[in-house]
Amino acid sequence: MVLGGLIGIASGGFVGLVFGAYIGYQIDKVLRSSSGGEQWTQAAAQGAFFDATFAVMGKLAKVDGRVTQAEIQYAESTMARMQLQGTKRQRAIDFFTMGKQPDYNMAEVLEPLRRALGRDNTHARMMFVEIQLAAALVDGHFSPDEGLVLTEMCQLLGVTQREFDAVSARIAAEHSFHQQHFGQGTQTHAQELEHAYGVLGVSAECDNKTLKKAYRRLMSEHHPDKLVAQGLPDEMMQLAKEKTQEIQAAYDIVKRARK
Repeated sequence: MVLGGLIGIASGGFVGLVFGAYIGYQIDKVLRSSSGGEQWTQAAAQGAFFDATFAVMGKLAKVDGRVTQAEIQYAESTMARMQLQGTKRQRAIDFFTMGKQPDYNMAEVLEPLRRALGRDNTHARMMFVEIQLAAALVDGHFSPDEGLVLTEMCQLLGVTQREFDAVSARIAAEHSFHQQHFGQGTQTHAQELEHAYGVLGVSAECDNKTLKKAYRRLMSEHHPDKLVAQGLPDEMMQLAKEKTQEIQAAYDIVKRARK
């Protein structure tokens, strides 16, 4: 736009400035659009996030041949935690069903999501990855086929291997920690402590400063209001709140163990 304005001044004074600025704006708009960097509204980002969540969840559920009862229950639990009703719930079901189709192309929902989130909304992007990792882990492990879907998902969203490895390790620990902490498992206190460190993404050998830094970073990254501002659907605020509660619970366990 600055370039257009300068051209306008050279060719026609004030009128030229206004005209040139307009031309510059249009050029800038086209350039942003062609590079995938156009500015999406928060509502559009939230819609893209919502649709992609259930479509990819459906893809993961079906990729290894059949949808298990645990996978169905996880999808229904997610809808319940989001308090989806009426048309919203039906939309979630429709996209989940769409994702289960053998020839379904995830780019249909992930390309709009990538464009909507842009390069800056990293935390919302990683929250999406965390949701899908939790869905894949509902039966306790990743199957090879689920791994392929997750790899393709990351490529389409621009998530690096390093980012994926870090978050997958945390989500695996979080899965075990959740089962133990909420009375669904039979792990020992030592195992619970190990998983608590995993939830925080640090080793048991880290010093207190490193521990607190990791805790504060994770709490900031999963702050519900920040995630909604980046494109997380309003209905998913409960999922973000649950994340912060688990991070807090893990931190409390580690702190007690260090006293």
